[in-house]
Amino acid sequence: MTYKIAKKITGYKVLTSEDKAAAEQAANEAKAADVESMHENVARPEILFGSTYKIKTPQSEHALYITINDMILNEGTEHEERRPYEVFINSKNMEHFQWVLALTRVISAVFRKGGDACFLVDELKAVFDPKGGYFKKGGVFMPSLVAEIGCAIESHLKQIGMLKDKEFDDHQKQFLAAKRKEFEAIHSDTSTLDETGSFPAQALLCVKCQTKAVVLMDGCMTCLNCGDSKCG
Repeated sequence: MTYKIAKKITGYKVLTSEDKAAAEQAANEAKAADVESMHENVARPEILFGSTYKIKTPQSEHALYITINDMILNEGTEHEERRPYEVFINSKNMEHFQWVLALTRVISAVFRKGGDACFLVDELKAVFDPKGGYFKKGGVFMPSLVAEIGCAIESHLKQIGMLKDKEFDDHQKQFLAAKRKEFEAIHSDTSTLDETGSFPAQALLCVKCQTKAVVLMDGCMTCLNCGDSKCG
């Protein structure tokens, strides 16, 4: 390719691979500096995109509706990302109004602060109600209403890509598939299953995945949901 030189040449330099790498690094750093991240001074846009999750517990006749609104950062660029900005909880039941309002304000403040807010999920799911928890549909045990709010937030963070599902390795998948097949061969009668048709109605609670899916197989207590076994 031919270039026309319109100015007087005052000097020249042959670029080495190190010079090219340094130039690329400087360009990447300048580009990264233009990427906007969530922080407390980000102005709230006029439009936020949100999702609403319904929570119905046996402890109340009224459901709770959790709405999480997200902000789109760096929209239209390769660095576009969706991050939670605020959360609201609504219900006809006014019994928990005071602490629910306080909880939503604290969670929203953490979201707007920026950084990794995923720790909130573990903190909320670790809250136990001294009056006792309850089982959700599917046999999943919820130690408290706060823990179920944490599960709803967890589902949302997975939906927008902030959290990833924990996947089993090949050995765990093969083990769980074998146990499932063995269980289905023994319990072909669907009348022995729970309301979801997934696990035995008399299955015990798994301390690892909090699901009523632990059964006695080959003389060993084994969870049909996560594969946890007392026999290793």
